[in-house]
Amino acid sequence: MDQARMSIEESRRDSEAHHKLEVVLSPDCSNRRKSSLVVADGSKSRPHVDCSDEKTACFVHSLIAGEWLSPKKERRRRQQQQQQQEQHSAVESESDEEGVHAIEQSDDEEPDVSIKVQSRQLTKRQLSDMAWNVRKLSKRLDSIKLKLTVQSVFVVTKAGDESVIGLTRELTRWLLSPERERRYTVYVEKRLETEPQFGASKLLAEEPSAEGRLRYWDTQFVQEQAHRVDFAITLGGDGTVLYTSWLFQRVVPPVLSFALGSLGFMTKFDFNDYRDTLSTAFREGVIVSLRLRFECTIMRSKPLPEHTPESHRKRDLVEELIGEEPDDTLTHQPAKVVQILNDVVLDRGPNPTMSSIELFGDDEHFTTLLADGVCIATPTGSTAYNLAAGGSLTHPDNPVILVTAICAHTLSFRPIILPDNIVLRMGVPYDARTSSWASFDGRQRIELHPGDYVTVSASRFPFANVLPPRRGRRGDDWVHSISKTLNWNSRERQRVLK
Repeated sequence: MDQARMSIEESRRDSEAHHKLEVVLSPDCSNRRKSSLVVADGSKSRPHVDCSDEKTACFVHSLIAGEWLSPKKERRRRQQQQQQQEQHSAVESESDEEGVHAIEQSDDEEPDVSIKVQSRQLTKRQLSDMAWNVRKLSKRLDSIKLKLTVQSVFVVTKAGDESVIGLTRELTRWLLSPERERRYTVYVEKRLETEPQFGASKLLAEEPSAEGRLRYWDTQFVQEQAHRVDFAITLGGDGTVLYTSWLFQRVVPPVLSFALGSLGFMTKFDFNDYRDTLSTAFREGVIVSLRLRFECTIMRSKPLPEHTPESHRKRDLVEELIGEEPDDTLTHQPAKVVQILNDVVLDRGPNPTMSSIELFGDDEHFTTLLADGVCIATPTGSTAYNLAAGGSLTHPDNPVILVTAICAHTLSFRPIILPDNIVLRMGVPYDARTSSWASFDGRQRIELHPGDYVTVSASRFPFANVLPPRRGRRGDDWVHSISKTLNWNSRERQRVLK
């Protein structure tokens, strides 16, 4: 296992190697899907590429960035690297003559890769490559222990439960104790700074060496400085884990969850053993499971210019999403992007009538659904609203998307399981009687008006869930948690006939 473990030096070196994916909208493309036209009115301007994840301290996310190439692109990358080395030798000889010194590139550094596509969404091939790489990395991480360099620890406390505040104080004091092998910086929620039960000032008086190492986080801190977090600990149930996923919208550090709530599908550790659990995790490493997350984009319908012929016709959402259109006609624009771990639900909200929902898969119109709503769930979310609505249970290692109607008006619509390289879209038709409401992991309820829709696709930012030491075969832990939480086979056995 020593060879399988990754050393601190290898972790730092790997975290410096990143591949960039640049998505641009080519202005000279005349046949474009309407759903892809989402840039500003200045079509020739290049959209800004967010590179904040390049400075991440998260080792798992660094590995994901390093696995961004498919097998064919990997061979192509090696050929490009060899060509660049040959060109570098030629440039070096010329620069010596001109008195200019070229910067030498080490063999460990890899060239940046820019992939230009004509849509803000990934192409079918790129989405398949991304999903393949995440699954490949997940299998690799599942068979080895990651020995991380942990300097900053992020603690998430269950909201609304005062009994957990005292446990958070106990954990924080233990992490800040000078008896630890490393001087950790501990981030706790901002509300605990003035919480009498937490007693921040008294804690610092008891541990003077903790001065400057006890810090507080809020949503703004996570949005701007999530890359500073090396390790996250949650104290609560599955809801606290979902809240942690919502906080880390891009970079997700390894998350170790202690079971202090009602459900236990994702909380695998007993808090009574937190000292041994954390000491072993920091000293010997952890096993990480990458949970598939979805990227959801809310697309708002734009009023069409009055001088265009389309403005005088009755608008049709199916035509606008899968048809072709002429240049300079933008039908929709993005309003918000959310990463989810459980599910995205589109329902009727407070409206008394059922919702009318158009469902699309890639460039095909699946159906017009009449129901109270529809639930698009990840494998992790298969045990949540999806299960209550009659959907299938799915092991979290399965790369799938689950589609389940909520109280469908027609009994012919059955739950669907789709591969994770499909881009789903669900929208409100223009002739719908009422609007619909979208919620993401049970949070951020947003009203969708007629003409609006939500795009759902696999995210390249999975949720890094820390697993307990394996006992038995792979997958036994999930089966055990399902049996325990759902009380499978809890009825009395049938009596033997005599």
